[in-house]
Amino acid sequence: MCNKVKEYWKKFCEEKNIPEDTKYEAWSFGNTKEMANELADLVNKGIKTATTGAYELYEEDEEIPKVGEYNIILDGSGEPICITITRDVYIINYNLISSDHAFREGEGDRSYEYWKKVHDEFFIEEYRKSNKEFNEEAPMVCEVFEKVN
Repeated sequence: MCNKVKEYWKKFCEEKNIPEDTKYEAWSFGNTKEMANELADLVNKGIKTATTGAYELYEEDEEIPKVGEYNIILDGSGEPICITITRDVYIINYNLISSDHAFREGEGDRSYEYWKKVHDEFFIEEYRKSNKEFNEEAPMVCEVFEKVN
């Protein structure tokens, strides 16, 4: 993990009186630098408070998010933008994701229709890269979070 991220975490821990060895993850959204920048900005502004990941595309040793975990959200260049804490995690079929969750994702006009269009495109491509085929009943990891710094 880069020094900028470690220093960002250390400063946060000092300010919030949290033990520095508290577990956290540092990551960016999406699959392009532009998408990472746009979505990190939405989180930083408090607009984006949820995300969706394909359960089937998690690596074997990769854990799904857990309630209470901290995340350093990075931009497309790997720079720390803000810190979130996970408030809720659930697994649900893609076709059962609610309009409320889509709204919390904060993208576009925040409608379910917009959310579904961009997520269909994203997941079709991500599944293709993994030599898998996306379908509407694919299990998804839905995470709701709160910006804390």
